[in-house]
Amino acid sequence: MAMDVATFADWLATGHVTEQALSAAQRHVLEAAFHFRQRCGTDYYSTRLLSHWLLHSGTGLKVAPVARLLGLSRSAASAQQGRSSKEVVQAAHRRLAGRAHGKLLPRFAGPIAQFLLEQPHASRYDLLDFIERTWQVQVSRQALHRFLKKYGLDQASRHPAVLEPTAMPAPAAVPVHDPSTPVGVTEEAVDPRPWPLPPREFFLAPPSTPVPSSCCPAP
Repeated sequence: MAMDVATFADWLATGHVTEQALSAAQRHVLEAAFHFRQRCGTDYYSTRLLSHWLLHSGTGLKVAPVARLLGLSRSAASAQQGRSSKEVVQAAHRRLAGRAHGKLLPRFAGPIAQFLLEQPHASRYDLLDFIERTWQVQVSRQALHRFLKKYGLDQASRHPAVLEPTAMPAPAAVPVHDPSTPVGVTEEAVDPRPWPLPPREFFLAPPSTPVPSSCCPAP
């Protein structure tokens, strides 16, 4: 599809870009982008490649004017800014493959978890390619996101929880049995203080005879 504008100045006007405010490098880059747009058209793939190049060309062009020039939303351009060239090609390849078909089954969770463990920095497109190669199933990114969240395999769930060390109570001292303590009486029940003596009336009166009485058997 050809562009509706015929001149470079008209194209800049669609993005609310002032030509006088551009640096020499920015002007050269945008002129090249304009000619690319004129020759290759405004289809999805041409726009995807051109937006990726403009956002990563290092000329200082902001996301908003680039999005307006290419007819993209601000959110789509921002997402494009954070993707690698490999992810752009993978996204285009999946679009060429057609509409996603198939379903993620529960038995896929184990191999997917192993894949994520072995390749923790793999992108979503890498995981989608792994699923397609392994089970010949094509699914959308939204379906994959719901599947990963359901089985705790999304990035937020895979972050290890950092547990702060808690103060453990000191183990209770094991009481050592004292041989002098009567059986059945624990050491905690024995008061270390001396017991008071009972009153004198508690004791029997001393014997009045100096020798044992005849009524008492000899010991």
